[in-house]
Amino acid sequence: MGKIFTNQQIASLLRKVAAAYEVKGESKFRIMAYQRAADAVEHATSDIKDLWDDKKLDAIPGVGASIAQHLDELFRQGKVRHFEQVMRELPPAMFPLIDVPGFGPKTAYKLVKVLGIRKPELVISKLIKAAKDHKISEIEGFGEKSEANILENLLEYQKKQKQPKRMLLSYASETAQKIIDYLKKEKSVFRVDPLGSLRRMVATVGDIDIAVATNSSKKVIRHFLAYSEIRKTLVAGEAKASVVLKNNCQVDLRVQAKESYGSLLQYFTGSKHHNIHLREIALSKGMSLSEYGIKRKGGKIKKYTDERNFYRALGMDWIPPELREDTGEIEAAIAHRLPKLVELSDIKGDLHLHSNFDIEPSHDLGEDWIGEMAEEANNLGYSYLGFAEHNPSKSKHSKKQIIDLIKARNVEIDKFLSSCGKSVKIYIIKLLEIDILPDGNLAVPAEGLQLLDGAIAAIHTAFNMNKEKMTGRILKALENPFVRILAHPTGRMLNKREGFELDWGKIFEVCLKHNKALEINAWPVRLDLPDVLVREAIKRGVKLVINSDAHARDEMKVMRFGVAVARRGWAERGDILNTLSYNEFVKWLRLRS
Repeated sequence: MGKIFTNQQIASLLRKVAAAYEVKGESKFRIMAYQRAADAVEHATSDIKDLWDDKKLDAIPGVGASIAQHLDELFRQGKVRHFEQVMRELPPAMFPLIDVPGFGPKTAYKLVKVLGIRKPELVISKLIKAAKDHKISEIEGFGEKSEANILENLLEYQKKQKQPKRMLLSYASETAQKIIDYLKKEKSVFRVDPLGSLRRMVATVGDIDIAVATNSSKKVIRHFLAYSEIRKTLVAGEAKASVVLKNNCQVDLRVQAKESYGSLLQYFTGSKHHNIHLREIALSKGMSLSEYGIKRKGGKIKKYTDERNFYRALGMDWIPPELREDTGEIEAAIAHRLPKLVELSDIKGDLHLHSNFDIEPSHDLGEDWIGEMAEEANNLGYSYLGFAEHNPSKSKHSKKQIIDLIKARNVEIDKFLSSCGKSVKIYIIKLLEIDILPDGNLAVPAEGLQLLDGAIAAIHTAFNMNKEKMTGRILKALENPFVRILAHPTGRMLNKREGFELDWGKIFEVCLKHNKALEINAWPVRLDLPDVLVREAIKRGVKLVINSDAHARDEMKVMRFGVAVARRGWAERGDILNTLSYNEFVKWLRLRS
């Protein structure tokens, strides 16, 4: 088995190959193929290594047979002979520059060759020094203005490198919402929407794109540029403005007249691959698409105020933004077979909450009292809650102490229910989030499990097991009759760590056999199960539960991000168990296989 590569590393490698081809004067089609594949890999919501393991590299939009063959060699051998040959004669120091705005491969190549920069790890700092010493303006083809632009771009890139490459969806949503609320204060604004990966609710977001419908574009642009959180203005035109906020997030604003606003929304929401596929269909019908509308050959452009009519004009149903990834949604829309996606309003309960009852847990304790979280559940319109504090620490307690702590927590819940009367109309389900030990056993004895309505099992330690051992560990836990839900199944932490490797075919098989559910954990740094695996689970008939994993009442609102993951995985209401009524859900929960 070769070295394991992350999606980001693979995308970077493909971009290096594309850059090398461009410097060597290869065909633009070959260059574009590698650029498209790099984009697809970078934005994939499942590890490419996992898809390779499952022989599904061809399921990645934009990765053709030739590139898939090279990736297969990469995973088997740890390198690709063809890639090494393509890049062999080029200076390694040019490649880090292709990620810097304003640098094309040929510019990067020329600068490092003329300035004699050899080490990739030093190229940014050496170029910054060269620009400050006015050595770039002396090079043929460069002048003082281009030198100043290069220096500005390098300094901005250097500052951005100190930040996470992509924002968590929750952070991007919060940042965008503040801007949207601010924009709505301008009276000439009819409507404001996020665009791009944020509107598609992708787990991580690069830059924030926002659209405004208005008949006074200058007023809106002027109002936007007066936003107090702007650190730097990059572009300020009549229909577009780009800025960098004080938190180093780039925000691009696009302004459009109301009568063609639907066209703008469509054009800048879908992934690149969704839009390419849509344009191909339009061309086959003698149409061309733009952000202003649809034009037939020899005719005038037809504008659309809303997206539904735009899609209808192409002979298909409106496609929810979360699905616009070119993974079959266009074919389904043409055939009128798109799923009726689950909605946040469908959720009847949250089964993974941590209260501040001190059960002396193995991991972090919650912040708020059971009653406060129950009150918040009422506000959210839920019928039931499951309290699933981490199990008492196994290393610090005897078997009897663990059982006594579970009993004490149950007494606390019963006391609350008997005291609240009619003020809080909520059912409480007694659960625990229980550690799956390295040998697959649970960190709570059988007598403790019998005190619960059910158990949520999870991996919290020993992440470095190989695929076979980690799969066996989880399968053993799932075969325990008291375990009903597997929490945050891949163990990933966005921007922090990759998920562990599992044989998902075996996981799905055991879930079906024993009627177990996989969790979609809505906590923003997890969003786990990832959407690609959500879709695969649904295809296999495996049921899912969406939980907040909240440790405080205010955190219960992150449920919407879990619902977004479910929607991106094509989940319908019937696929999600906590859309059931309390009686229906408890009937499922208390099954013992």
